[in-house]
Amino acid sequence: MGAERSRALLFAPEAPYPLSGGGALRTASILHYLSHRYDLDLLTFLQPGDARANHELPAGLVHRFDTIDLPVHRTGPAARIFRNSVRLVRRVPPLIDRFAGFEHKVDKVLSGRRYEIGVIEHFWCAPYRRSLSQICARTVLNLHNIESVLHERCGSVEGDSTRFAHRIFARAAWKLERDLLPGFSEILAPSPEDAALVRARAPAAHVTVYPNAIPLQPVPLNRPQHVIVFSGNLEYHPNVTAVRFFRQQVWPELRQRWPQLVWRLVGRNPDAVRRWTAGDARIECTGPVPDATVELARAQVAVVPLLAGSGTRLKILEAWSAARPVVSTSLGAEGLPVKDGYHLLLADNAPDFAAAVSRLLNDAELRGALGNAGRELLENGFTWEKAWKNLSL
Repeated sequence: MGAERSRALLFAPEAPYPLSGGGALRTASILHYLSHRYDLDLLTFLQPGDARANHELPAGLVHRFDTIDLPVHRTGPAARIFRNSVRLVRRVPPLIDRFAGFEHKVDKVLSGRRYEIGVIEHFWCAPYRRSLSQICARTVLNLHNIESVLHERCGSVEGDSTRFAHRIFARAAWKLERDLLPGFSEILAPSPEDAALVRARAPAAHVTVYPNAIPLQPVPLNRPQHVIVFSGNLEYHPNVTAVRFFRQQVWPELRQRWPQLVWRLVGRNPDAVRRWTAGDARIECTGPVPDATVELARAQVAVVPLLAGSGTRLKILEAWSAARPVVSTSLGAEGLPVKDGYHLLLADNAPDFAAAVSRLLNDAELRGALGNAGRELLENGFTWEKAWKNLSL
C-alpha cells in the first residue's frame, strides 16, 4: 500500500464547474492541481436554486464536497441600487458582503477536520482565513485580481455617480487588502504586475506568480464564419463596460463597412448587456456554451475591448486555444507577454480598434499568423500543466 496522502481544503465562493468564465477556470486549475497531490475537500457557497455544482463536478476529483446555502439575492435594478447604497454607507466593497457572516456555518461544516493546506479562492472570501487557520497548517489565498485596482479602473471610465461609488469601494478594498493579505502563508497572483501590487500592500507577504491558464486541447476544426466574437461573464462590470464601448463606438463603423458581419457575444448572464445588444439582428447572444473554445473557433476575430479590469484575461487564452486572432486594448492584454502585431493587435481607441478588426477581416494570412502565434504562446506558458510548474503547494 502507498503512503497515506496529506489532506487539503479548497474554499471558494462558487463551484468551478461548469467551466464557464475566467473565474471558474482559475479555480478549476487549482482544484485539479491539489487533487493530484492531496486528498482534497471542496467547500463552496451555493446560490439559491442552483443545484448544478452537485452534478457537474468530475467524479473522483474531491474526497468530500460541502456547500453553504446563500440567502436569496434579488437581481433587479432597484435591488442592486439599494445594495450598493448600503455598501457605500458601510464602506464595504461589492461581494465581500455577499459572502460575509457565515463563520459559524463554516466552522460547523469543518469541525473536527485537519488539513495540511487550505486554499481560499478570491479576495471576497479572504476574511475566512481566521476560520481556516484553526484547522490548516498553511493558508493560501488565490487572487483572481486586485480588487482595489479593479474599482479604481472601473471608476475611471464611468459617469460621475458611478465613479464616486467605485472610488469609495477602491479605498475600502485597499484597506482590506492591507489588513488581510499579510495573514496568509502564501498569496498567488495572476501576473508579475499583480504580484508587485500585492507586495506594495503587504511587503512581507510570500507572493507567487501563478498565471491564468486553461486546459490544453486540440484546435477545433470549425470553419470560421463571418463573425467577430466577445466572450466572458456578461454580468462582470468590466465586460459590461467593454460591450457598451464596443456597441456605441466601434460596432457602428464595422457594421457599415461589413454588411454581412455578425458580432456574437458568448457567455452567461446575457441579460446584463441586453440594453446594448437588443434591436440589432446582427448582434447575437449565445448565453453560456459547453466549450467556449469551440464557439470561438467559429469566429474570424476575437475582440477584447476592455477599458477596466485587473488580473489577466482568460478570454484571450481561450481565443488562442482556438488559434483565432485577437484585437485587444492594452489593458485587456495586461499581464500577458505579448508583442503587438505578432501575438495580437493592440488598439486603445475606437477608430484604431475598428481599423484593426477590419485589417484582420481583410487579411486571412495575418489572421492565421496571429492565431498560430497566440496558440504557440499558450502552449508554452499558459496551459494548466505549464502553470502548475510555478507552484509548490
